[in-house]
Amino acid sequence: MSSGLVTSTQTRCSSRKQRNRDTVERESGGIHKRVNCIPTHREREREGEREEQTIQDYGVSAKSHSQATIAKDGCYLMLVHTNTHLRQRIVGVTCFRQRERQYSYRVSWTFSRLPACLDALYLTRHDKLHSQENMIHQGFKYTRTSSEIMDRSESNEVVRENLSDLPLSSAYETAMEALSSLITRQKRGDKTPIGGTYSKLDRMLMYIKILGLEDRIDDLKIIHVAGTKGKGSTCTFSEAILRECGFRTGLFTSPHLIDVRERFRLDGLDISEDKFLLYFWDCWNQLEENISEDLPMPPLFQFLTVLAFKIFVSEKVDVAIIEVGLGGKKDSTNVIKKPVVCGITPLGMDHIEALGDTLGMIAAHKAGIFKPQIPAFTVPQLPEAMDVLQDRARELMVPLEVVAPLDPKTLGGLELSLSGDHQFINAGLAVSLCKSWLRNTGNWEKLFQNETQENNLPEAFLRGLSTAHLSGRAQTVHDSVVESHSSSEVMASSTGDLIFYLDGAHSPESMEVCARWFSNAVKVNKNLPLSSSPFKDGNVEELCRNGYCHHESEKELGKISKQILLFNCMEVRDPQILLPQLVHTCASSGTHFSKAIFVPSMSTYNKVTSGASVLPSNIPVKDLSWQLNLQRIWEKIIHDKDAVLDVNSKMDGPQNMPPHEFLYEDFSHCNPATRNFACSAVFPSLPLTINWLRDCARENPSLRIQVLVTGSIHLVGDVLKLLRR
Repeated sequence: MSSGLVTSTQTRCSSRKQRNRDTVERESGGIHKRVNCIPTHREREREGEREEQTIQDYGVSAKSHSQATIAKDGCYLMLVHTNTHLRQRIVGVTCFRQRERQYSYRVSWTFSRLPACLDALYLTRHDKLHSQENMIHQGFKYTRTSSEIMDRSESNEVVRENLSDLPLSSAYETAMEALSSLITRQKRGDKTPIGGTYSKLDRMLMYIKILGLEDRIDDLKIIHVAGTKGKGSTCTFSEAILRECGFRTGLFTSPHLIDVRERFRLDGLDISEDKFLLYFWDCWNQLEENISEDLPMPPLFQFLTVLAFKIFVSEKVDVAIIEVGLGGKKDSTNVIKKPVVCGITPLGMDHIEALGDTLGMIAAHKAGIFKPQIPAFTVPQLPEAMDVLQDRARELMVPLEVVAPLDPKTLGGLELSLSGDHQFINAGLAVSLCKSWLRNTGNWEKLFQNETQENNLPEAFLRGLSTAHLSGRAQTVHDSVVESHSSSEVMASSTGDLIFYLDGAHSPESMEVCARWFSNAVKVNKNLPLSSSPFKDGNVEELCRNGYCHHESEKELGKISKQILLFNCMEVRDPQILLPQLVHTCASSGTHFSKAIFVPSMSTYNKVTSGASVLPSNIPVKDLSWQLNLQRIWEKIIHDKDAVLDVNSKMDGPQNMPPHEFLYEDFSHCNPATRNFACSAVFPSLPLTINWLRDCARENPSLRIQVLVTGSIHLVGDVLKLLRR
C-alpha cells in the first residue's frame, strides 16, 4: 500500500476521529468505557458520500458488498467481504507502523478476487509478538479489535475507524450489559409494568418508525411462524430450503442457548460480532435519543425484534423467516402486516400464565398472526385447537391448509438433519411454507419449471432438509475432554464414554417427544465410539444429523451403558406432569434411568451473557429447595412413596457431592425413608456436575454414560457452554 493512500486516508478521517475520541474517552486515564458513538443522520448522509468516494478511489466495486476499515493510526485499509458463502480466513493487513506494538488480526471472509491493494497471504507481524506457539492451524492466534461505527451507506459499504485498543470481545460484553438493562422481570411470570402510555404493539410501531423501517418491513417477504412446539425447527428447515434455492436469507428465532447472536442468522450463519455491534448501537442510540416518559426504551425481546428487522432490511435479505416469541396476537413480531405466508406448528399447553389455561385460548393467540387473505398452513391439531384456527381463518378469508407430515420416501434415501420422528411434522410444514412462498413471489416457475411431479421434492429442498441445524433440540454431543486424556489406542480402552443428549423440552407434549427420541437414540447409539465424530468444536465433538451419526466398532461392544437424567425446570412449570411423562414414555420403550441428577442452571433470568462471557470459578451457593422438590417428586415416581429429604437446602463445594460409587449403586440399595437415595441426587452446581461425570467416565473403561439433559432450554444452553469451554 502506498504512502499516498495512507496520507489521503488520514486527511479524510482525522477530524472525525478526534471528535469520536473526545466522545468516547473518559477521565479515568483515557480508558474507553463504552464504544457506541453514532453520528447524527445528517452526518451519516455527509460522511456516506465521502465513504463512497473513498471506496471508489481505491478500486473496490460497490457490487462486491465489501466493508472498508481504517485503523486509528491511519496506516492500513482493510476490506472485509460480507458474502458468507466465501471461505473464512484471515485477510491480509499491510503497512503497519514500524513501532513495536501488539498487532491485531481481524477474521473475515476472503475475496474470490482480491483487490490490488491487498495481499491475502502477507501478514505484517513482529516476531517477538507472534512466536511459533501463537500460531494455530493455517492462521495466527488473533485478537479482534473493537471498531467504531462511522457510517453505513445504502450500498452496504462501511467505513469504521478503530478508536481504541479495546478488544472486540470487551465491546461485545458492553453491548450485553446494555441488553441486560432492558430486562424488566426478575423471573418468568412476573407482571412488571413497562411504563408509558402505549400498548406493546403501539410501542413496537413507534420504535420501528424511529428507525425508519415502517415502509420497509413488507419488502422482507416474510414467513411468519407461531406455535407451541416445533417453531424453531420449522423456521430452520424453511431457511435452509430457501437458502439452497439461491436466496439470501434472514432467520430470527428465540431463545438463544449460548450467545444472543444465535437469534439472528444471515445465510444460515449467526451474525458476526462486528456486524451485530454495528446494528446494535445504531438501533440503541436512535431509540435512546427518542425515549420519553410515555415511550421508554423497549424491553429485551421488543428490542431484539426491532433489531432483527433492522438487520434484515440493512442486509437486503430476499426472505426473512420470523419465529413468534410468545403467543402470536400480542407478540412483538405481530407488527408484520403483509407476510407472504404464515404457519402454525403443533399446539399444546404451555405459557398458560400468559396465554390461557385451555387449548382453545392458546390457539386463539396463535391464530392472531393470520392476516386477511394471506395463505396459512398448519399441521393436524386436536379438535379444540383446530376449530379455533379454522374459525379465525374464515373470518379473515385466509386460505388455511392442513399439511400432513412429510413422507420419508420423498427424501430419496436422505435423512432429515434434525433428529426425531416428530421432525417429519415440522419438515412437512416447512416444505409447504416454502412452496407457497416461492409461488407467491413468482419464483417457483423460474426455478422449477421443469419439475413435473408435484409430490417430488426439488433437489434444493432435499439439500435444505438434510443440512439444517438447530442446537439444543434432539442434539447429541460427545464430550471429548474424556477422550483427550486417552490419545493412544491403549489409553482409549482405559476410559469410558460420556455422551450428552440435549433437548430443551419443557411442556408435557414436548417431553413425550423428547423421551421417544432419547429412547431410540440410546438404542441405536450403543455401538457408537467416541472417535467416530467428524466434527469438532473446542472440547466438544459434535455428531452429524444435529448430533448423530451411526458407526460401529467391535472394541466398543463390551461397554455397559447407563442412562442418567440431568434435569431442571422453571418454577412456573409443573414437574409433577413433566417427570412422570418422561419416565413412563421412556419405560414404554425399554429405557430406564439408573440415576437422576437435579441441578440449578447457571444462567440467570436478569442477565444476558455471550459465548465468551467469563464463567465464575466459584459459583455462589444457591438455594436448592426447588431441586430438592424435584428430587422428592422423582423418588415418589420411582418408589411410589414419599421421600424424607435433608432439610438443608444450601450446599456448596465438592464436599457435598456424592462419591463416584453412587453411579454404580444398585436400585435395591435405595431407601427414601432412611434418606438413602441410590436413584437420585441434588448437585450444588452445574460445573461440579459436569466434572463429576467426566471423572466417572475416566475411571471406568467399561462404562458408557448417556446423559439426557432436558426440562429447560436454559439448562441445555449452560451445558453446551460448559462443554465447549
